[in-house]
Amino acid sequence: MEYIANKEIIARRIAQIFKTGEVVNLGIGLPTLVEKYISPEVNIILMSENGIMGLGPAPAKGFESRDITDSGGSAATIRKGGCFFDSATSFGIIRGGHVDYTVLGVLEVDQDGNLANYKVPGKMVPGMGGAMDLTIGARIVIAATLHFQPTGSSRLKRHCTLPLTAHKEVNLVVTDLGVFEVQGGRFYLAEYFAPYTPEYILEHTDADIIVKNNCIKVVINTQITEEKQCQKLV
Repeated sequence: MEYIANKEIIARRIAQIFKTGEVVNLGIGLPTLVEKYISPEVNIILMSENGIMGLGPAPAKGFESRDITDSGGSAATIRKGGCFFDSATSFGIIRGGHVDYTVLGVLEVDQDGNLANYKVPGKMVPGMGGAMDLTIGARIVIAATLHFQPTGSSRLKRHCTLPLTAHKEVNLVVTDLGVFEVQGGRFYLAEYFAPYTPEYILEHTDADIIVKNNCIKVVINTQITEEKQCQKLV
């Protein structure tokens, strides 16, 4: 079976987890795609660690403001009722446990819930930003990543080999192959995305994975309506 990278299915699935009123932080990169797939009927509050509560979508071309950016420095908008605050307040909100979910891109994530997403030895990097605080402070930590690295090896590992951003903090991993819960030093496959199968995932992932008895097959680009086991993390 040929693997075709698909960031859209990751963003679509994660967007269906949230409920109205929840405070959500979306990391830079792949996680920013999640916002555009959130249902209009679900009114969440997007928080950006550079000091914004009520972050909106990217502005239309020509309407950007250099004074309004997200934590990655990209142009942003503010929803009605949104507000600004300084870094001390921002990280007080995060460390105080007021963020329900943080969605972070990863370089590696392992079956103990360890996360590596900020540094590749020998390469220049801007630093981990607010990820270290978000993984500790958010109620649920979701790792969002393509299942495979450009080399073909899986980003899901038995043990991370890169410098860690967080130790045993990841609750849920969503890749373009499926949804994995992290429990007791194992990955539990809760959903798999067709045309991939549990057998394919087990064979091509360098980690210990248990397929849940109620594991659900999800067809790409269709509405996900079944009650999901992973939502019981809420």
